[in-house]
Amino acid sequence: MGIEPDLYQIWHSSQTNPYQLNFVGFKNKEADDLIIKIRQEYNHERQVVYCHRLHEIIAREQPYTFLYVTRWTKIVTLFLVSIVSFLIIHLAPGEPSQVSPLNPKFTPEIVERFRKAFHLDKPLYVQYVYFYRDLLTGKTVSWKDNRPVLAKIWERFLNSLPLFIVGTIITWTLSFPIGIRSAIFRGGLYDRSATLLSYLLISIPGFFFAYILIIIVVNSLHVPVIGMKTFGLARNCWLPLIMDRVWHLFLPSVLGATGGIAILSRYVRAQMLEVEGQDYIRTARAKGVPEEEVHYKHALRNALLPFVTMFGLILPGLIGGSVIIESIFSWPGIGRMAYEGLSYLSCSSALLLQVFC
Repeated sequence: MGIEPDLYQIWHSSQTNPYQLNFVGFKNKEADDLIIKIRQEYNHERQVVYCHRLHEIIAREQPYTFLYVTRWTKIVTLFLVSIVSFLIIHLAPGEPSQVSPLNPKFTPEIVERFRKAFHLDKPLYVQYVYFYRDLLTGKTVSWKDNRPVLAKIWERFLNSLPLFIVGTIITWTLSFPIGIRSAIFRGGLYDRSATLLSYLLISIPGFFFAYILIIIVVNSLHVPVIGMKTFGLARNCWLPLIMDRVWHLFLPSVLGATGGIAILSRYVRAQMLEVEGQDYIRTARAKGVPEEEVHYKHALRNALLPFVTMFGLILPGLIGGSVIIESIFSWPGIGRMAYEGLSYLSCSSALLLQVFC
């Protein structure tokens, strides 16, 4: 079904930040009034109410157009991302059949059979078509070990999931108290110290910080920190096994959260300062409301709303940062799989990770 010029064209879904609304082509008077109210309203709670009412009108008037625009936009975006990723991966010199040229088992006949089996002797656009054909038929295999790529991604995802969960919990648990107190004590010693520490954490490369932490922990505690578990640990008692897994999970999770804490705490501070300057906060203070209630009930409640959207933006950063962390700590997760896929020029593994993550 085509989109007529007078139909509603929507650039953002119902989860859009109210400050970023961008609707065009509306012919409904009530919808026009709601858009004006959203752009002029400073209270986040009222903005959310207006947004829900606006999208109820959209869904009622033109539900099929709404679904048509949003779904096809996502499909086209995913298609373009896959093309760009495919071309970038093939910009690397060489190909998988030339990764190990000194291997005596790689005779010219074996290399030629390998290239034909994985369609490496075909042009790039033909390889791209074969990639999607194998993906849709479930025949996409890794060039390294001939295992199904989707099964490998799922296995590595389960290994990386604890890192993502613990790292996210640490990031959000520490960022909000740091940012809130920095906003409350703006310009004080705490605020300046938190700002300096945040800039240091942002500036220090992750791999350098990881190696320093490994050296300190190993030299002071004399405990292993590499891998998901300690090699040779007895399996007859479950408590030491659990504690060993928790210990190996702790350091990579903390390192993965350091950058997020530094960045997110700055956002929390900025958002709190913006809300603290609103008229209703000054009105609450003028009425004699206690400062703790002003900060943690009125200001914080409205300052939290944009971070629901920001949560989805932080997840790709955690996945991207896991490439370095998992490689340093030899953690068999998605990040290390992406690094290995690029090292072996495994286009199927790297491309699927780019598209799905």
